[in-house]
Amino acid sequence: MQLRLPFLLSRKRLITAALLDGCVFTSLYYGMFYWSFERWPAVSLRIGALLVVWLAGSYVIGRYTFNEYKTRIRFGISVIQQSVSTLVMLLLTLSVVLLHFWLFNRDPVLATFRSFLIPFMGAVAILSPLIQIVLQQIIIGNNQAKVWNFIGASEGFSRLCEELEWTRIPVRVNLADEDCMTSLKGDGLIVQDIDKLPSSLHQKLVRLQYKGIIILPLFAWCEAILQRFPSIFLSDADILRGEFTIPSGSLQSRLKRFGDVFVAIFLLIVTSPLMLIAAILIKLSDGGPVFYSQIRSGVDGEPYKIWKFRSMCNQAETSGAQWVERQDPRITQVGSILRRTRLDELPQLWCVLTGAMSLIGPRPERPEFDQELERQIPHYRLRHRIRPGLSGWAQVNYPYGASVEDSANKLSYDLYYLRNFSFWLDLLILFKTIRLVFNAQGALPQPKVASNSANLSLKE
Repeated sequence: MQLRLPFLLSRKRLITAALLDGCVFTSLYYGMFYWSFERWPAVSLRIGALLVVWLAGSYVIGRYTFNEYKTRIRFGISVIQQSVSTLVMLLLTLSVVLLHFWLFNRDPVLATFRSFLIPFMGAVAILSPLIQIVLQQIIIGNNQAKVWNFIGASEGFSRLCEELEWTRIPVRVNLADEDCMTSLKGDGLIVQDIDKLPSSLHQKLVRLQYKGIIILPLFAWCEAILQRFPSIFLSDADILRGEFTIPSGSLQSRLKRFGDVFVAIFLLIVTSPLMLIAAILIKLSDGGPVFYSQIRSGVDGEPYKIWKFRSMCNQAETSGAQWVERQDPRITQVGSILRRTRLDELPQLWCVLTGAMSLIGPRPERPEFDQELERQIPHYRLRHRIRPGLSGWAQVNYPYGASVEDSANKLSYDLYYLRNFSFWLDLLILFKTIRLVFNAQGALPQPKVASNSANLSLKE
């Protein structure tokens, strides 16, 4: 399978912010160290680990998130948030340094390491957030909504507008026709079905491409801009090309399985105290069972049993399977906390070890819902071509699904994951999952947002 990294290429501002912050942190570390001790610090894994902790933690707590502000008050709030998050990361990162140098290092030169820490902390606390704010100003100033022109049937255009109603990416789409192609303005053209266009229109499109106009088929545009594939736009030919199938014996698949086992064992060990506390709280709350089991659909639709910490009352589904609501009365007080922090999902790590699930993949659905969703959503069964996961591309990009419409939207992300599956995409999803858990987001259904207009301009 060809390795694709469009999810990294589309995150240029995030990567730029992280690289710039890493350069500032490293430069200050070496510069302040030399200024304090008149010698350069030895290059070691310790410094690399320190940098990784700084960058990963900064991403999780949102230091590289860009929020648009139009008033001085909003700008002031942004400055305060950046400063506070920087101080939090300094305390977290430098605690590792303090522990190592003050308790375990016997180098007499480093006995005065405190003379380095104080100026280093001060320099990072001032320079790092300042550079991030300046970078944010530059990016936001140039972050206007992209304008694309759609060539195709009006029905296809209407469906595309429906798909964009809740999209967080700043993009605007206009319907174009052949007569006004010579005077089109915007960032490029979206062509619904190139093969069905007349030859005269083909020639016009070629001439526009020679002039530097970006022309993308609808399939490629969804991958590059939306980073998902709405199943209503997929044809049988797209499916038959085999681009939504992951070879079982590939290197990427073996790396994925190795990572699943290693991380699952690590998480079971690290979170065992939290799981014990959760079990005690559930038992004390209403005296009911600690665990709750369900049958879910696995690879190729084969059913398997999952275990979760019980977050609902003991008789929550006496009337049958139901979608979870935003303020579902069946959820207990302890269960609400477990859901927001995702602790209720931890027992599923056992399913990861047994091979029924993966850490990253489409979330498994109940067979009762799957049967109905297969009848209503085109190509829904494609999501069963890979092991279901604890988290996935849909879970980190879309709110909690609690309807057929939500399932169709989440399927579009699952299809994107199938086509672009790689170790690096799994790593990105893992970090985004940690960030969601840290901020207690995405665990409950979101209120529906009314549509705006046919021509949409939506920002993250």
